This record gives sequence, structure tokens and C-alpha cells, in this order.
Amino acid sequence: MKVLAIETSCDDTSVAIVDCLGDIKHLQFTILSNIVSSQTKIHKRYGGVVPNLAAREHTKNMLPVFELALKQAKVNYKNFLQTIDLIAVTIGPGLAPSLLIGSNFAQDLSWALNKPIVGVNHLQGHIYSNLLNLSHPYFHLDIKFPAVVLLVSGGHTQLYLLQNLTKIKLVGETRDDAAGECFDKIAKLLNLGYPGGPIIAKMATKIKDQKTENKILSKFTNKIKLPRPLINSDDYDFSFAGLKTAVLYLVAKLKKNKQYNNKIKQQICFESQNVICECLISKIIKLAKETKAKTIMISGGVSANQELRRQLQEAIIKQNPKVDFYCPEFVLSTDNAAMVATAGYIQYLTKGTDDPKEMDINPNWRIS
Repeated sequence: MKVLAIETSCDDTSVAIVDCLGDIKHLQFTILSNIVSSQTKIHKRYGGVVPNLAAREHTKNMLPVFELALKQAKVNYKNFLQTIDLIAVTIGPGLAPSLLIGSNFAQDLSWALNKPIVGVNHLQGHIYSNLLNLSHPYFHLDIKFPAVVLLVSGGHTQLYLLQNLTKIKLVGETRDDAAGECFDKIAKLLNLGYPGGPIIAKMATKIKDQKTENKILSKFTNKIKLPRPLINSDDYDFSFAGLKTAVLYLVAKLKKNKQYNNKIKQQICFESQNVICECLISKIIKLAKETKAKTIMISGGVSANQELRRQLQEAIIKQNPKVDFYCPEFVLSTDNAAMVATAGYIQYLTKGTDDPKEMDINPNWRIS
């Protein structure tokens, strides 16, 4: 079954065509095309995504991205009806103005061409992104259950327990800022630009040897130690607002003492990234232990952070080397339509299709 998928939940316009095979116990996927048009340069000047501006850009990008996805998959308008079997579209969660653009386009396509359609949960798409592989046709990932999944992005930081691919339970989430949002806000405080995650990660890599760096830095900066909110709490929740506030006060103090410079910025980036990684990993490992999980997976835009991947893999090897660890390819970590196709196919197998005339967006759609 060839699934055409559309993703416009935030500021990326994406269309993909994925060849999906198998039943729910033996899924196989081949990505035929996965086109993503980013709006990062447009929203960069505002330090974050502007919803109405994002919707306007989706309107401009939708048709060109759609046509490019067809071309890359070697599908044209003449053989579209014979080639495409199912349409999948993100209908939530996300920014309402953005969701409407993709949803309306997909519904019109479904109605005009009489093609079945499924409305997909964006978060499930991220979870299932681990089932994809750009290089291997008809890729199959044999996941051992139970599995623990961390979904970490600019808008979400959530911890899930999977008994199987369709039995998904939310067990913990951020009480305030998402990890990606925290990266963005810290980068803004340091005047580094947007998006914050990649910039902070790049700055942090400049500190290669912490002991050597501490000898170079002043006595005050030797003592830079940011809080690790909820790292030892009894639940599986996260909190990153306090970290952002701690950086705010730290920067103010450094500037007052005339100790604020680029070397200090690197130190703050290094410590901030470590705090976020440690807080995330502590809860993942804790949940995996208590549920005797056989698999740990991460997904979402922040899962592309190399330091997070490295530290988590080290923690898994140290705690239980028999646990499988999976993370999506870097280009599949961020928002893309291929993951939506995957979620759409799984939904089709388990729940069937939706009525395009009655399908509606749900900006606050949660996985319970």
C-alpha cells in the first residue's frame, strides 16, 4: 500500500510517499519521497514560530512541495489514482492555523479523487519514526516490548510506555517548558539566535576538557552549576522553567561583575545541555528499570542532539546492556511527513479510515 502523507503541524511543510507493507506484527516501510520545506529562516528574526505567518507560508509551499514529492517518488497526475492507496494527514496536536492548511488540502484531495483518508496524531508519528530507514527498502524493525519512548521536541517532552505499537500510555511529561523550548529560551538569553538546540550544542562542543577549561576560567565561573529540576523526584515528570530562570539570573550576575564573555557563554551552553540530558536520561532509565523494558527509544527534534544520544547510550550500556536502543535518523527526528505515513498506515490497519467530510483538526490532541 502506498501512502501519501501531509504534515503541517508547526512551521515545516512536508509531503511524503511511503510504501507500507505487512500486518501490525511485521511492518515494512520504504520511503519513496519525503520533502520538507523549512521556515526556520523566516521565523528566526522573531525568535520563535509565529502561527499566522507559518500558515501563510504553508499555503504558499503546499502545492510545490506536493508536486516535488510526487516527482521524487516517480508519481504523476496520470498514474496518481492507480498508485496512491491512502492519504494520511496530521490533524493534531499543533498550531491550529498550520494544521488547517494541511488538513484542508488532504481532505480536498481525498474527496476529489475518492481516496480513503486517515487523520494522524503528530505525536504518534514521532514515536513511529523509529520504524523508518532512508537507506533500506522494506525496512522492518523488530521491537521488543515493553518499550520506553521519550518524545522530546520544541513543544513536547513526554515519556511513554508501549506494551505494543498501539497500546501507548503516557507516564510522564514536562510540567512547564519542553526541553526544546528551554534550549530556545536559553539561546535567546545568551543572544545566540534561533533555533536554540543546535546552536547550544555547537557551542558546548567547544569545551572538550572540562578540567582544563576550569583552570582557564575565573573562580566565579568555576562554580557554574545549574539546577537539575525534578531529577530525583518520585514521578516521571520533567521541569525546565527553573533552568531557564537560573540562566537568566546567572547572566545578569556575570554582566554585573563584568565577567560575561564568549568563553562564559560556552560554559553555560555546556552546563545547560548537560542538565537537560541528565534530567531526561534519569527518568528514562528509571522507567525502564521499573517496567523491565526491553527497548528504549527516543524521538522528536531534540532527539537529534548528539550528546543526548551519546549519554543515553552510555547509561543504557552501564545499567542494562541487554536493552535495545533505537533513535531515528537525524533527518527523521524533526517534523516530516514520512513519519505521518507510518502512523497513518498503522491507524488504517487497526482502526480503519476517516470520513473526509467530518474529519476536523484537534490542536490539543493527546495520547492518554
